[in-house]
Amino acid sequence: MTTELSLPARAARSAVLAAVFTCAACGLVYELALVALGSYLVGNSVTQASIVLSVMVFAMGVGSLLAKPLQTRPVAAFAIIEGALALVGGLSVLLLYAAFAWLDLYVPALVVVAFTVGALIGAEIPLLMTLLQRIRRQDAGSAVADLFAADYVGALVGGLAFPFFLLPLFGHIKGALLVGAVNAVAGIAVVLWLFRRQLRRAVRVGLWTGMAGVLAVLGATYLLADGFEVNARQALYRDPIALAERTPYQEIVITRKVALSGRPDLRLFLNGDLQFSSVDEYRYHESLVHPVLAGSRGRVLVLGGGDGLALREVLRYRDVREATLVELDPEMIRLARTYGEIADLNRHAFADPRVRVVNADAFSWLRGASARYDSVIVDMPDPDDVATAKLYSQEFYGLVKRVIAPGGRMVVQSGSPYFAPRSFWSIEKTVRAAGLATVPYHVDVPSFGDWGYVLAGADPKLELASDTPADLRFLDAGVLRASATFAKDLRRDDVEVNTLMNPRLVEYENDEWKDA
Repeated sequence: MTTELSLPARAARSAVLAAVFTCAACGLVYELALVALGSYLVGNSVTQASIVLSVMVFAMGVGSLLAKPLQTRPVAAFAIIEGALALVGGLSVLLLYAAFAWLDLYVPALVVVAFTVGALIGAEIPLLMTLLQRIRRQDAGSAVADLFAADYVGALVGGLAFPFFLLPLFGHIKGALLVGAVNAVAGIAVVLWLFRRQLRRAVRVGLWTGMAGVLAVLGATYLLADGFEVNARQALYRDPIALAERTPYQEIVITRKVALSGRPDLRLFLNGDLQFSSVDEYRYHESLVHPVLAGSRGRVLVLGGGDGLALREVLRYRDVREATLVELDPEMIRLARTYGEIADLNRHAFADPRVRVVNADAFSWLRGASARYDSVIVDMPDPDDVATAKLYSQEFYGLVKRVIAPGGRMVVQSGSPYFAPRSFWSIEKTVRAAGLATVPYHVDVPSFGDWGYVLAGADPKLELASDTPADLRFLDAGVLRASATFAKDLRRDDVEVNTLMNPRLVEYENDEWKDA
């Protein structure tokens, strides 16, 4: 049986399939936005993706069942469901950011939002199937094929639009709000216009008014989104935020305050993790760089360290002929060159003619590298998710080993042997598994606590050297000798090697730092 429509049947069917396409694209954007937000805020992208995908798929099944009684009034039911989906999906990122920043209820809120969005998406399919069959008689198999073809192609477009268009141009919060508005128009306006002759005037007015209300809420929130994001971000940091930028790779935040000593305390955070404090960063960087440079140092490779502070220490040595720095995020390099206080802190290291900067993923770059380096400094963020854990894997250290010149050495920043002993000793064991001799050592960095490093090289008699520049503020021969001693309660041997296929460091990091 056919239904009286505002368009010929063929055109009406195409319009409904276009609505299916758009709604599918919007649904996948909501899904990806929740996964990406969890990865940014909490880390451990595998866990976040697993929570979102499993909850949403389960909820879609629940939504499909709950939609069965609504098939008697599919037009009004579909319009109401799309309005709710546009509102919840559009506001989802903002609501979850608020739950993270002020309520410390991110995971419970994520489950609720993912379930709600999934249930609403699941309710779409039975209702859309009913609408398609109301347009003209069609066997169930053909109708299902048409509907899912439009649905899957829409999912492809949404999946590509999120990382390549929405996120770079609009950001997380505004991108979700825009998608919510598109969802409302495509899901409500198209269906209401096509099937308006089936609805009583009062119902039509009510549904159009509801759609206008959804768009008004999303539009008003869009206008207030920048202020909300500033306030929410500030709630996550103890000190006033001086700069905040979202790049394709990470969130960069710089805070500034005056310390009790009267000195300015500039702090850099990447994805919420502290990278340095200007008050005591010299302790970290002197300890990282000078032990490895006590040997041969004509050509130096720095992996990570985009702030230029390790590079500053490298350039103290006149016999360093070339320093190559490999950093994934070009925006971090730009800030290190041009942001006054960071550039002053690294002593304008990037202006030194001996420095060569490569913007690339260190793992991929090493696979194609053929040059040899006398010293390699690995200064990477902590391995709290799979993406960074690969930079602490046996495979990664094997690649580094290939570019170390005969007699050369490597050093790896390795986290805290006090707060995260399993992580620290797993890194040390992983370096050994790559075929290098190791000397673990640790120092006190007040902003971080007890912080450790692993010196490595092919020489089985490898040891910490005391040939350090005389003008260092922290490190000397006595500190270096003491740094190789670990108290009994800091030693661990119940750890596994970290590999690409078995990223044990992610488990260790998340377990050890959650209560630190």
